[in-house]
Amino acid sequence: MRIAAPTACMPRWPRCALPAELVPATARLRAHVLDLVRPDGTLHSPCHSRVLESALLLALLDRTRLEPAARSRVAAYLSQHCDSPEPLDRLMARTALRHKPAPDGLPDVERFLARAPAFTGPRKRALLHAVLMVLGAAPAEEIPVPQAFRLHGLHTWARVQVTAVKTILARALGHRTVDEGDLELLRSTQRPGTVWEANLLIHLSVLHALLPVPGQYPLVVEGVKTALRHQRPDGGMPFIRDEDTWVTTTAGVALQAAGADTPVVDLLARRLVALQHPTGGWSFADGVQLPDVDCTSVAVEVLHLAGPHVYRAPLRRALGALQALRGEDGGFPTYLVGAPSEACMTAAAANALSTQGPTNRHEVEAALGYLASQQRPDGSFPPDWSSSRLHTVSRAVLAASRYPGTSPDSPAQRIITRAVALVADCQNADGGWGQHDGDASDALSTAYALTALTTQNTPGPATQGVAYLLTQQRPDGSISSVADSIGPRPFGFTVPALADVFTLLALGHLTRRLEPTPCRTPPMTRDNKGEPDTASSPARRRVARRASLNAPSEVAVEGQEQPRPAEGPAPSSHPAPF
Repeated sequence: MRIAAPTACMPRWPRCALPAELVPATARLRAHVLDLVRPDGTLHSPCHSRVLESALLLALLDRTRLEPAARSRVAAYLSQHCDSPEPLDRLMARTALRHKPAPDGLPDVERFLARAPAFTGPRKRALLHAVLMVLGAAPAEEIPVPQAFRLHGLHTWARVQVTAVKTILARALGHRTVDEGDLELLRSTQRPGTVWEANLLIHLSVLHALLPVPGQYPLVVEGVKTALRHQRPDGGMPFIRDEDTWVTTTAGVALQAAGADTPVVDLLARRLVALQHPTGGWSFADGVQLPDVDCTSVAVEVLHLAGPHVYRAPLRRALGALQALRGEDGGFPTYLVGAPSEACMTAAAANALSTQGPTNRHEVEAALGYLASQQRPDGSFPPDWSSSRLHTVSRAVLAASRYPGTSPDSPAQRIITRAVALVADCQNADGGWGQHDGDASDALSTAYALTALTTQNTPGPATQGVAYLLTQQRPDGSISSVADSIGPRPFGFTVPALADVFTLLALGHLTRRLEPTPCRTPPMTRDNKGEPDTASSPARRRVARRASLNAPSEVAVEGQEQPRPAEGPAPSSHPAPF
């Protein structure tokens, strides 16, 4: 996600091409993000309450008749979501409170499940059914697909979640016997005062599975007390305790891009070194044992930016951990070797591996080949860990822009061409971008789109996009946005600082493309002749946006000497290594 090295083939943009407020807005947002950094180098941003876990907690408290005061608080939280615009939230809140379902009936389950990768479909369907059954919103019935309960090849979180779902459904169908191995796995996650892997959804699911099992009531009572330690001030329950390590890694790249002082980036880097697993990877939060490709990849970028020689040893371990997960198809999974490769994780790993210049060129090119094979004709990719399709798009463009290839038909060039065309085509009339076609603009999707556009030779549609993005900044410098994090897929959740961090990353990319001195030519203003013809229809606007973007065939390969243009000023150097 870091900024590419400056080259003559990526000319600076005139400052007058983007709103004058861009630079001071970036400074305000940078100051806000810096205020979130703790003295130990962690950027702390607790996960917000979510209806799913809150409904499961209320159902558990009703079944056990424990903690009446906590029950009242969570019920008050759920009552505020009985008319939620999200159909599934509306259904879960109403059924947990024993209210009648909303007049418009059940949510479109198929459409909801389509937001998750296809290979996760059977077990996500079983999870959703078990949740709705516990809440009284679905009848007890067999899940006909055996893959829903198959543990082979699953990482530890999925194994526990699947086992809890299987146990819940089996007990509801009258199967009194619980497999001893399953029971032992569920019990192993329960430690007084500690939420296993910081995951409240799994914790509550396990408690629901254990409650009907003879002899497990004392364990459930302790589990309820542990869960209530994380009840939020609004009465609700979060999905996870926090994901501070993930927020810290992304903030490290964003702060460096936005010109933060070197000591700040080094502080975050030292914290990440302290959190690195012995195997070389990183998890989303402190105390979580399962590392993932995303956290590991972005942590590599942070350590590289902070000093590749200073952090040589942790970088070597991290890159080794990434290489060990690489699939035969050239792609990377999220968690385990042998699991299906995913486009977003592959883009993340490619960006990390590219820090080594030509050393990992073969692996990066193979990753780009996998990415190109996964890209859809419209330029998007299969679902990832964000509800915005532009998340993977932006990260794939950044990865491809480092090794663009020499042929217009190279995998990297195909990725960039299709992705940038998608971004140009789906810009809304207000200048921003939404998560999907027809969705209202939001700051996070707009930040992803703008990050992708900063790899282009000309500002193009970025001008209006920046103007929209700046309207989402609050007086304290923070950013207002809809949430787009997903976990477990396809359930969304909110970590507020991510809107600030990804917006700061986009603004950092944009400000680094500007000329080092202000443009002397005043910006063009509209006269009284009316709107230009290109704005007369959405179709014409799309054509104009595409035309405004130069072909990205001359993007720099990091570490490779680039020719200087015949005329025009050479771009200045950036202050940090890339």
